[in-house]
Amino acid sequence: MSMHPLLRRRYRLDETPVPFVLNGAPETGRRGDTVLTAILSVSGRLRTSEFTGEDRAGFCLIGACQDCYVMLADGSRVRACSTALRPGMAFITDPGEMAEAAHE
Repeated sequence: MSMHPLLRRRYRLDETPVPFVLNGAPETGRRGDTVLTAILSVSGRLRTSEFTGEDRAGFCLIGACQDCYVMLADGSRVRACSTALRPGMAFITDPGEMAEAAHE
Protein backbone atom coordinates (compact mmCIF):
# COMPACT_ATOMS: atom_id res chain seq x y z
CA MET A 1 0.00 0.00 0.00
CA SER A 2 1.19 3.49 -0.78
CA MET A 3 2.34 5.36 2.28
CA HIS A 4 1.18 8.70 0.88
CA PRO A 5 -2.51 9.64 0.95
CA LEU A 6 -4.12 9.92 -2.47
CA LEU A 7 -6.08 13.01 -1.41
CA ARG A 8 -4.78 16.04 0.45
CA ARG A 9 -7.28 17.83 2.66
CA ARG A 10 -7.17 21.55 1.93
CA TYR A 11 -10.58 22.71 3.12
CA ARG A 12 -12.87 21.98 6.06
CA LEU A 13 -9.85 21.43 8.30
CA ASP A 14 -11.80 22.82 11.25
CA GLU A 15 -14.70 20.35 10.93
CA THR A 16 -15.32 17.97 13.83
CA PRO A 17 -12.93 14.98 13.75
CA VAL A 18 -14.56 11.58 13.15
CA PRO A 19 -12.55 8.58 14.37
CA PHE A 20 -12.53 5.39 12.28
CA VAL A 21 -10.35 2.29 11.94
CA LEU A 22 -8.59 1.26 8.73
CA ASN A 23 -7.05 -2.22 8.66
CA GLY A 24 -6.74 -2.19 12.43
CA ALA A 25 -5.14 1.27 12.67
CA PRO A 26 -6.97 4.24 14.19
CA GLU A 27 -7.50 7.11 11.73
CA THR A 28 -9.46 10.35 11.68
CA GLY A 29 -11.76 11.83 9.06
CA ARG A 30 -13.90 14.96 9.29
CA ARG A 31 -17.60 15.56 9.76
CA GLY A 32 -19.23 15.52 6.33
CA ASP A 33 -16.69 13.13 4.77
CA THR A 34 -17.79 10.19 2.71
CA VAL A 35 -16.05 6.90 3.47
CA LEU A 36 -14.11 7.31 0.21
CA THR A 37 -12.85 10.79 1.17
CA ALA A 38 -11.88 9.69 4.66
CA ILE A 39 -9.94 6.62 3.50
CA LEU A 40 -8.18 8.35 0.59
CA SER A 41 -7.19 11.22 2.89
CA VAL A 42 -5.06 8.77 4.91
CA SER A 43 -4.24 6.07 2.32
CA GLY A 44 -2.90 5.76 -1.20
CA ARG A 45 -5.74 3.43 -2.23
CA LEU A 46 -9.32 2.71 -1.36
CA ARG A 47 -9.01 -1.06 -1.62
CA THR A 48 -7.35 -3.86 -3.55
CA SER A 49 -9.28 -5.50 -6.37
CA GLU A 50 -10.36 -8.99 -5.42
CA PHE A 51 -9.95 -10.02 -9.07
CA THR A 52 -6.57 -8.56 -10.07
CA GLY A 53 -4.93 -7.53 -6.79
CA GLU A 54 -4.46 -4.02 -8.18
CA ASP A 55 -5.07 -0.92 -6.11
CA ARG A 56 -8.45 0.77 -6.63
CA ALA A 57 -9.60 4.28 -5.74
CA GLY A 58 -13.19 4.28 -6.99
CA PHE A 59 -14.31 4.85 -10.55
CA CYS A 60 -17.46 6.88 -11.16
CA LEU A 61 -17.59 8.52 -7.69
CA ILE A 62 -21.38 8.99 -7.95
CA GLY A 63 -22.66 5.59 -6.80
CA ALA A 64 -23.39 4.18 -10.25
CA CYS A 65 -20.66 1.54 -10.44
CA GLN A 66 -19.47 -0.95 -7.83
CA ASP A 67 -15.77 -0.10 -7.83
CA CYS A 68 -15.74 1.68 -4.48
CA TYR A 69 -17.27 -1.01 -2.28
CA VAL A 70 -15.25 -1.49 0.90
CA MET A 71 -15.64 -4.15 3.57
CA LEU A 72 -16.59 -3.26 7.10
CA ALA A 73 -14.95 -5.21 9.92
CA ASP A 74 -18.26 -7.04 10.48
CA GLY A 75 -18.10 -8.45 6.92
CA SER A 76 -20.74 -6.22 5.36
CA ARG A 77 -19.91 -3.92 2.45
CA VAL A 78 -20.64 -0.24 1.86
CA ARG A 79 -20.36 1.93 -1.22
CA ALA A 80 -17.58 4.30 -0.14
CA CYS A 81 -18.44 7.17 -2.49
CA SER A 82 -21.99 7.62 -1.19
CA THR A 83 -21.77 6.45 2.44
CA ALA A 84 -21.26 9.08 5.11
CA LEU A 85 -18.43 8.41 7.56
CA ARG A 86 -19.73 7.72 11.07
CA PRO A 87 -17.68 7.58 14.26
CA GLY A 88 -16.29 4.14 15.02
CA MET A 89 -16.65 2.64 11.55
CA ALA A 90 -13.97 0.00 10.90
CA PHE A 91 -12.83 -0.94 7.39
CA ILE A 92 -10.76 -3.80 6.02
CA THR A 93 -9.28 -2.94 2.63
CA ASP A 94 -6.38 -5.38 2.55
CA PRO A 95 -7.20 -8.90 1.26
CA GLY A 96 -4.87 -10.48 3.84
CA GLU A 97 -6.76 -8.69 6.59
CA MET A 98 -10.07 -9.89 5.11
CA ALA A 99 -8.89 -13.51 5.16
CA GLU A 100 -7.75 -13.20 8.77
CA ALA A 101 -11.06 -11.64 9.81
CA ALA A 102 -12.98 -14.49 8.14
CA HIS A 103 -11.10 -17.04 10.26
CA GLU A 104 -11.86 -15.28 13.56
